Amino acid sequence: MFSNARFSLTLGLLLLAMALLSAAQNVPPPNGLPPINDQTGQDQHAQNRIEREMAKKAAKERQAAIKRDTDKLLELATQLKDSVDKSSEDTLSLDVVKKAEEIEKLAKSVKDKMKGT
Repeated sequence: MFSNARFSLTLGLLLLAMALLSAAQNVPPPNGLPPINDQTGQDQHAQNRIEREMAKKAAKERQAAIKRDTDKLLELATQLKDSVDKSSEDTLSLDVVKKAEEIEKLAKSVKDKMKGT
């Protein structure tokens, strides 16, 4: 009889502890922090997936911009070479200087994009 009472008491305490643990999981944490549960983990997983997709899209767009800019650099460099070939050793046109500056700015932009900044 004594063991039945002990068993009943143990079972009752176990059920009470389980109920308290279950209730504690549904209480929001102090200081306005979001509750910790499976939904938060799922939300974080979805957020991470979205961030990865956005990073991939940004990298793809950056690569396309680099390609466009390098194509433009090639065109400008070819134009600059043609202009320099047509000029004499004593004359350097303002157009040649402006084109060189444009190439310099575009090359810096490509370099920054390649660095990811």
